[in-house]
Amino acid sequence: MKRNNETEAAIHLSLQGKGGVGKSLVASILAQYFIHRGTTIRCIDTDPVNQTFAQYKRLPVERVKLIRDGGIDQRGFDALMETLLTSEGVFVVDNGASTFVPLWNYFLENNTLELLRNSGRRVYVHSIVTGGQAMDDTLEGFRQLAETTADQMFVVWINEYFGRVEWQGKGFLDMKVYRDNEQKILGSVAIPKRNQDTFGRDVEEMISRKQTFDEAVESDSTLIMAKQRLRVIQRELFRQLDVIPLV
Repeated sequence: MKRNNETEAAIHLSLQGKGGVGKSLVASILAQYFIHRGTTIRCIDTDPVNQTFAQYKRLPVERVKLIRDGGIDQRGFDALMETLLTSEGVFVVDNGASTFVPLWNYFLENNTLELLRNSGRRVYVHSIVTGGQAMDDTLEGFRQLAETTADQMFVVWINEYFGRVEWQGKGFLDMKVYRDNEQKILGSVAIPKRNQDTFGRDVEEMISRKQTFDEAVESDSTLIMAKQRLRVIQRELFRQLDVIPLV
């Protein structure tokens, strides 16, 4: 992976059609990871309903307005593409559930992936799969994305906060949707469910305050052992990202 002085522009999209599964959290973790590695990044929040990503004051997040006359303004995507095509560096883009289908259809209809690739931009799609009641919906969301392209561009985030990602005793890597699209997946990142009274509460409080890991650890209001647990989570997430060729 390139460090510090990247010459290639890279675009990281946090995409999933199901709301409330951790898209903005994944975008924030990616941004923190690149900053930790000395990478200059630009963060963009395109969620027209809940601009959670933009609430992270420690991160350089810009908002893109996609609502016009009460509906999704497709031409708003043109402005986003103008930025992605004319600026260098690493971008982290958080997209809302309400614009999941319109944005991906825009990419497909305008042959945008090829345009970005020909312009020297690498595109990565980070898709969240979660356990619990949303598992089927998130698996379907990933399948819809993966089946529309032959490119190896997907990073699957397995978020087990709501329950294990498991069906008939099989984990994600043994599921048919993974086997059918394995060649398109660069890697996966596990967000395991931990002790809810300790690790779980620490992360919930950090997220509710829209803090980065570093911000929470630096805060005087965070207890010493909570800081330790947050460092453990941060290291494990970053270690998983280290082995995926993201730039």
